[in-house]
Amino acid sequence: MKKALKIFIVAAFLLTAPLFLLAQNPPHPNGGSGPTGGNTPVGGGAPIGGGILIMLVLGFGYAGRKVYDARKRILED
Repeated sequence: MKKALKIFIVAAFLLTAPLFLLAQNPPHPNGGSGPTGGNTPVGGGAPIGGGILIMLVLGFGYAGRKVYDARKRILED
């Protein structure tokens, strides 16, 4: 009975949380008082190329390790 009550309370919280937890609206693009009044992109000027490259290298390394472990396990059997 206690477990069912806990599950009910957690589910009720998760279902009603979006009603009470409201975020602020995002700022208007190019509406700020920047020193250059220019045309900055809506998402800002942050480069994403380096991060993608790092994630790809880590993903390939992880996949390579999984393939290596799977082959090793098959050859041992």
